[in-house]
Amino acid sequence: MGAVPQPPRDADATTEPAGGEPAQPRRGERVVKLRPEQSGDGYKSVYSEMTRPTFRSRFRTGVRAAGEVLITFGIVVLLFAGYEIWGKSVIVNAHQNDLSQQLAEAWGPTGDPTVTPSAASSSAPASPTVQGTPIAGLYIPQLDKNWIVVEGVTQKDLRYAPGHYPTSALPGQPGNFSIAGHRNRATFWRLDELKDGDVIVAEDRDNWHIYRVTRNHIVKPSEVSVVAPVPGDPGAEPTDAMLTLTTCHPKFDNYERLIIHAKLDRTQAKSVGRPAELGG
Repeated sequence: MGAVPQPPRDADATTEPAGGEPAQPRRGERVVKLRPEQSGDGYKSVYSEMTRPTFRSRFRTGVRAAGEVLITFGIVVLLFAGYEIWGKSVIVNAHQNDLSQQLAEAWGPTGDPTVTPSAASSSAPASPTVQGTPIAGLYIPQLDKNWIVVEGVTQKDLRYAPGHYPTSALPGQPGNFSIAGHRNRATFWRLDELKDGDVIVAEDRDNWHIYRVTRNHIVKPSEVSVVAPVPGDPGAEPTDAMLTLTTCHPKFDNYERLIIHAKLDRTQAKSVGRPAELGG
């Protein structure tokens, strides 16, 4: 009579055989002792055995940490390379635009049209130019590149523009109009592509000076005679108007120098227009 009483839930798991003996685990089950056990070294918890680091776990941790460091380093290198290739070009081009405006303001109007450029330039002695000041334009049609050249060849001067060696000649003058530039994509990156006969044009206030490449070669940094009035012969008196471009070699390094020599082919007044070599 009456309802049949139900056995308590999880009775098999909570009951122990008589005598205090623990229940035997079923097949596939693992018994984890939660209470600490006494050993010769004192009490220890089961968790100390489960979490104790081993050589294998330490090795995996070290490999994982080294991998994360290498990945981070690789990302930094890629970002730096991207800046060197593209970011720096954007910055240099922006500063070139500023230098172009400064040079246009410095040159100003051509003045009295009845005065010839040669007479105007000979009427007053040239004054020293401040370092970093824009002094000329430089065009290489073969590379489809042009720059504003500043005075000076210090790292500060060359940061955003090619620089004129202060003791060298000016565009069109007898001697060696020498210019240095960094080997980056914004400046003299492709200078090694120039060959004999290629055109380089230098612009001053009144004239275009058209030079043609005569030599493309590589020297040691100590070979300073390449920017002498007569390239390669420091003691000689110049009779020709030369142009020399210098930059680092190879790309991304600087233990050598790439040198381009060019000789003045002709000079054309700006009043006539742009030279045909520049698409004028």
